[in-house]
Amino acid sequence: MLTIGTHMSIAGGIAQAAKNVVDMEANTMQIFSRNPRGSGYRIYEKEEIGKFQEIRRERQFGPLLAHAPYTLNLASSTEKTYEFACMVIREDVARMDALGIENIVFHPGSHTGIGAKAGIANIIAGLDQAITGQENLMILLETMSGKGTEIGRSFEELREIRDGVRHPEKIGICLDTCHVFAAGYDIVEDLDGVLREFDRILGISLLRAVHLNDSMMPFGSRKDRHAVFGGGEIGAEALLRVMEHPLLSHIPFYLETPLDDQGHKEEIHRIKEELAKRGKL
Repeated sequence: MLTIGTHMSIAGGIAQAAKNVVDMEANTMQIFSRNPRGSGYRIYEKEEIGKFQEIRRERQFGPLLAHAPYTLNLASSTEKTYEFACMVIREDVARMDALGIENIVFHPGSHTGIGAKAGIANIIAGLDQAITGQENLMILLETMSGKGTEIGRSFEELREIRDGVRHPEKIGICLDTCHVFAAGYDIVEDLDGVLREFDRILGISLLRAVHLNDSMMPFGSRKDRHAVFGGGEIGAEALLRVMEHPLLSHIPFYLETPLDDQGHKEEIHRIKEELAKRGKL
């Protein structure tokens, strides 16, 4: 069964976000674990949590994904920045696990001049202080476009992080189609080759989520600019091949495209129509 949703606002509460998912005719969602550009987070009342859980159970939602805030930089050598990142990832792993969210994804971070090796060492230490090994949720490293000193452009860097942590069994991967395309992985002309490389370096079983985004920027640009489905350099045909690939079709897909809820509803409807025409739905 296709599991697809989009990034949802939780401004009206997490139960309302789940209702909006149903209205959108989706069956999963991504939410921010807290304010994406700050430190604050909402404390949900027991009644709201119960309603949220009821909706996702009755509507048979697929795995849900929380996204850590963009301000989190576990690769930083700046003491204040790093301490903040450690606090956020520690708190948000525990909070999202308590909500029954299956996965939380974060951008590994930017080393800002200390070098990738030192940045990766900081990420590993930050994850080790946040993960107990008793969590039910998985912590996902996101594939990145590689702009500036960003870590996570290559599958090898993600493997180095996972191999270094105390609880590698709690670490998975979220593949962002826009990011890998911009990083130089040719999912348009050689999807099978990219997946073989992913499997060789990381293992396809670690792939827990796909951010289904087209790219405004060209192949290998190392620039992260999302476009609507089929409206960018990757194109609808290549993205549909990602969705119907036998190694990926069972994985939940999350749209992070620049649209409102109505636009996302129409986008999901169009994707389903295209998959149905191909006999894949």
